[in-house]
Amino acid sequence: MASVPGSSNTSSNRPERYRVAIPEDQLNDLKSRLARTKLPDELEGSGWNYGVPLSDIRRLIEYWKNVFDWRIQEQKLNLQPHFHAPITVDGGHGTLDIHFTHWRCQSERAIPLLFIHGWPGHFSESSKMCPLLTDSSRPGPKFHVVSPSLPNFGFSQAVSTPGFGIKQYAEICHKLMKNLGYHSYVTQGGDWGFTISRAIGMLYPESCRASHINMVPAKPPTLLSNPWKYIKTLTTPLSRADKNRISRHQQFLETGTGYSVLQSTKPQTLAYALADSPVALTAWIWEKLHDWSDNYPWTDDEILTWVSIYWFSTAGPGASLRIYFEFNSARDPSLSEGYFSGWVPEVKYGVAHMPGEIVDAPSLWTQTLGDVIYESEAEYGGHFAAWENPEFIAEDVKNMFKGLKESIYS
Repeated sequence: MASVPGSSNTSSNRPERYRVAIPEDQLNDLKSRLARTKLPDELEGSGWNYGVPLSDIRRLIEYWKNVFDWRIQEQKLNLQPHFHAPITVDGGHGTLDIHFTHWRCQSERAIPLLFIHGWPGHFSESSKMCPLLTDSSRPGPKFHVVSPSLPNFGFSQAVSTPGFGIKQYAEICHKLMKNLGYHSYVTQGGDWGFTISRAIGMLYPESCRASHINMVPAKPPTLLSNPWKYIKTLTTPLSRADKNRISRHQQFLETGTGYSVLQSTKPQTLAYALADSPVALTAWIWEKLHDWSDNYPWTDDEILTWVSIYWFSTAGPGASLRIYFEFNSARDPSLSEGYFSGWVPEVKYGVAHMPGEIVDAPSLWTQTLGDVIYESEAEYGGHFAAWENPEFIAEDVKNMFKGLKESIYS
């Protein structure tokens, strides 16, 4: 667990500074576990067809044991502006200590932006683009960026009650922004960041005025739901980019969703392996980083820092899986079934199509999500867009808001 200077007194909602500081005994325990690793065999020439190659895991273990220095990565993480604050959740879920980074811009006209990570992402996924959005000397709109560790992730507290679903994640994010004095704000994200943004837009439309998304699980329009768009799909041929989006998504559904089935149905069973074995955790996460990114040149330091944030997380690496189970089982009347892929009114949407994104859809389908006022396509980048191509995402967010009236976020 990371140490936090000062009191964690929940009687005050005022954010306090936070410093990542993993105790030495946890580092020693990790080294000991790595030294006792027992590896399986592998079919000759199987490559990535059966999962993560044995050569990758051997290389990462050796690097982790003999070269990787968590303290150096910890120092780099602590260059970010870390805070934590207690947030009370309705419905008997109590008060949770929420960790977040808060990048502030010197401009008085800066737009508050909430970055929401997914799985297996984390708060620091936004760290490359935050300086680009908060630099007041750069042209275009300026932003304050808040990037929380979702409950059960990173350095936020674990959830101790069942039924903590997407509505509660949205509530946490919304209350955090209100706690920081941002009564109107915008959001950015993919993966669970998309899903939670959609829920925030439906539950708190008076505050969440716009969302920029880089994952698009949109469905084709139907004659009943969107008659004009349905007719247009019959008369408008799909572009090559649209066909590629459908093909990538279909391939993912056929070959890449086993993790989701397990995490959505039996997360506790998998949690034992991830909590006990850093190698199991590495294989589970590295597979997704590799398969879901767009040929991004991951370094071993990047991979192991990413995995370490999960290994050293406050709630433990297994807790992050539960969001899948709760998404499938926790339902609330105030959050209609259509919030995920149906029409969400009032919120303005900007959509970035990433050429390596595993969940994407044609432009005409995208327009069934809501009032899409801006759409673009990147030259490269995949599921971890803010990390893989931060320059594009930052510039795309700015371009979206160049055309919006200030009243939309003030």
